[in-house]
Amino acid sequence: MNHDESLLRAVTRRHFFSRCSVGLGSIALSTLLADRGIAASPTTMRNPLEPKPPHFPAKAKNVIFLFMAGGPSQLDMFQYKPMLAKLNGKPIPESYTAGKRFAFMDTSNGSNLLGSAHTFKQYGDSGAWVSDLMPHTARIVDQLTFLSTCKTDLFNHAPAKLFMNTGTGQFGRPSMGAWITYGLGSECDDLPGFVVLLSGPRGPRGGAVLWGSGVLPTTYQGVPLRNQGDPIVNLSTPPSVSEPEQRRVVDAVRELNLKRLVETGDEEIATRINAYEMAYRMQTSAPELMDVSGESQETLNLYGIADPKETSFARNCLLARRLVERGVRFVQLYDTNWDHHGGPTENLQKHLPQKCKDVDQPGAALVRDLAQRGLLNDTIVVWGGEFGRTPMGEVRESTGRNHHIDAFTMWFAGGGFKPGYTHGLTDEFGFGAVENPVHVHDVHATLLHQLGLDDQRLSVRRQGLEFRLTGVEPARVVKELLA
Repeated sequence: MNHDESLLRAVTRRHFFSRCSVGLGSIALSTLLADRGIAASPTTMRNPLEPKPPHFPAKAKNVIFLFMAGGPSQLDMFQYKPMLAKLNGKPIPESYTAGKRFAFMDTSNGSNLLGSAHTFKQYGDSGAWVSDLMPHTARIVDQLTFLSTCKTDLFNHAPAKLFMNTGTGQFGRPSMGAWITYGLGSECDDLPGFVVLLSGPRGPRGGAVLWGSGVLPTTYQGVPLRNQGDPIVNLSTPPSVSEPEQRRVVDAVRELNLKRLVETGDEEIATRINAYEMAYRMQTSAPELMDVSGESQETLNLYGIADPKETSFARNCLLARRLVERGVRFVQLYDTNWDHHGGPTENLQKHLPQKCKDVDQPGAALVRDLAQRGLLNDTIVVWGGEFGRTPMGEVRESTGRNHHIDAFTMWFAGGGFKPGYTHGLTDEFGFGAVENPVHVHDVHATLLHQLGLDDQRLSVRRQGLEFRLTGVEPARVVKELLA
């Protein structure tokens, strides 16, 4: 039987069984859904987020990505450049800028080198360099893996965020969290497999596509949880509706969706069915998750949480720990306002210290808390943004730094990454890598590898194209970053 004959037979069978009135609809439903691997019977839908085996033995189970949206300045936090400080205000050597393009800067028009105004020291047995902006992070450097030579392709915020999160600057591709939950499912029955938490004065540029599912079913997209009111809008049952009444409504909608699924075979209808069931379960699980009043005062102090009800990056870090405790596969925290050029709302000297204060203690506390609870071995914590900042100053109302894609810093903790290790070396000004450059796609491949996923096998074919997080060309697992 050729492909066309097989397709015609399947469609004809679906049409007959779904419309006949002799009680064979359940048989059709069982057969069609079993063929698609999404149901065992008309009354027991398989959860598409149920745990799936990895491609090979994994070193980690979960990921928490602390995303500093806007491009944090690696040269003021993690990359000590004494020559840059020595030549502060001097012209840039042309050899460093020839052929390079910067987002909002004409290097031929008097942009000079900008040394950091902050003091750097070496910490821990590893001797990692950290500035006085990050004192709490400095205390855990022996638990961290620093990557100093990360390189990306795009230098404007929204496309660069897309690239870091989806592997491309184009809309409509699955995010990293969607790929991972697609590949592994989730170990949590009553919360989404991929959760997003936001802090800062606004959402990240690019919006929901940063945690979207793209060509994958929408069940794998990230679900943002709100810190105030219902964790998800309209999650609570209206006071006038009893629990048995709500259950009857959910069951009725489910049956209608099942009937439509038989008629069309559309996998998005299966996603819709599971979304209703998940929402029903989350009416209990989500409020319990968001209520941190049961945490000890010692834990709240560790994260620097003064008010447990206040929306903050600190509270989101604590929630991230609570989420992985409950088996959520991928948690992404977006903290915005890291875009420090030199304008009145982007002042490097004024606003960067405040942003560092917002995230330094909570980020370090998360690593410590996970370690104390025996969760760090199974959880990868990632810290970074969409790109870094230039070694030269950008003069506006005050001097700031421009976007820089050739060498910026990320750090990792747990999940089989090598603790107390710094990978890569940049030149004396921090323009680019002189040893061990690592592309964003290599970071993606390495994270997938630690979760037991082969980036080349984690793919989906749509409209004749093969989609992967790491793109068309094979990426490299950076074994040097791993223990």
